[in-house]
Amino acid sequence: MANPKAIARRKPQRLAHYDYASAGAYFFTICTNDRQHLLGSIIAEGVQLTPAGEIAKRTWLDLPQHYSLIKLDEFIVMPNHVHGILWLTEKPYQLQAVGEGLRPSPTNTQRQPGLTELIRAFKSFSAREINKLRKTTGSVWQRGFYEHIVRNDNDLYQHRAYIQNNPLKWTIDEYYA
Repeated sequence: MANPKAIARRKPQRLAHYDYASAGAYFFTICTNDRQHLLGSIIAEGVQLTPAGEIAKRTWLDLPQHYSLIKLDEFIVMPNHVHGILWLTEKPYQLQAVGEGLRPSPTNTQRQPGLTELIRAFKSFSAREINKLRKTTGSVWQRGFYEHIVRNDNDLYQHRAYIQNNPLKWTIDEYYA
């Protein structure tokens, strides 16, 4: 039997006691499995997407069709990772006729999906289609993802600029390898 202390433990990546279903903006990075250059190439300081990269982009754009309480912001598909900003909006009330007007339904228990669930959905939807395209099975994306809670307008501006300028800085990007 393996020594439990010998098993490498993963460092928690999420902020303890933070509700990742809270309304707000979240920056994220998701890498391809083994950082394979599967999604595109950098050509003339821009990204030329492969069919797999097109699937990743289309999956991102399609997320609001599955989750109505989200708003998409900046997003980019790079050769071996994606960056994006995703907004979780306030949970709307379901209205029902009560007396002479509409009031929030007391039976509305719909829970806002959290960031982890939304990233999982993106990874699952896109991986299924990419594997179908490639006639393969297995992991397309690395386990986990990087996230950052956007704290204010300046933080949002900086992360938008980072995403927009990512192709220009490809050769010095930590995911370049």
